Amino acid sequence: MTISSTAWTAFLVRLRKVNDAATDKMLKYIERYGMPQTQEQINAAIDYAFGLATKYGEAAAELACQMYDATALASGVMLPASEPAATATMHEVAKAIQGTVKTGNANIVAAAVGRQVKMAGVDTTLKNAVRDEAEFAWIPHGETCAYCLMLSALGWQKAGKKTLKGGHAEHVHANCDCTYAIRFNESTRYTSYNPDKYNRMILDATDGEYDAGDLLRQAGRTSRWGGRDYSGLNMVRREFYADSETE
Repeated sequence: MTISSTAWTAFLVRLRKVNDAATDKMLKYIERYGMPQTQEQINAAIDYAFGLATKYGEAAAELACQMYDATALASGVMLPASEPAATATMHEVAKAIQGTVKTGNANIVAAAVGRQVKMAGVDTTLKNAVRDEAEFAWIPHGETCAYCLMLSALGWQKAGKKTLKGGHAEHVHANCDCTYAIRFNESTRYTSYNPDKYNRMILDATDGEYDAGDLLRQAGRTSRWGGRDYSGLNMVRREFYADSETE
């Protein structure tokens, strides 16, 4: 079974609309009432953000269920209907808002809500993949960051107990359309996904010294990625996407 770039992009566009709706509403809230300063204002912002994370998180989870079930059906796999993951808890939303209001940047606060929405969809995909012992891969979209590129280069992995950390997917960040895809057998192919090409990009950018797994392990140990300069990886990434647009 082949999942075309057109079909995959259509799914991502729908997810993006849900994410953007929550982000925009949080941004308008701050524009109207100002950046929360007092604890009372912060609590009010948390309540509003929690409502957004719940409403739009449920929509993102439902879209992920639809894509998951459609993939299973097209793969000829008989499975129970996928189950939506839980949306962000009040504690998780409060932590996100309290952490971002300190920046004084409304876009960062709003993006934190968007991330909570995206997390509900990604969690849905991975939790069902664990349930059904499916394989998953991180598929980049658009001119993605170097970190997402490294995740994409890891290829297909079997979902298991270590797939989720603390009940959530890892590596989810705001303002990003990259997400996890699943497959139930090796015959399933996503035309927009080529992990070998991403690995070659990384090897070219690091003069053959590192592969994606090496870089991710270093990223996990230090925020500076081992003190090395990976600007070369970003340069190769930009050139790759520029070339892709002309193909």
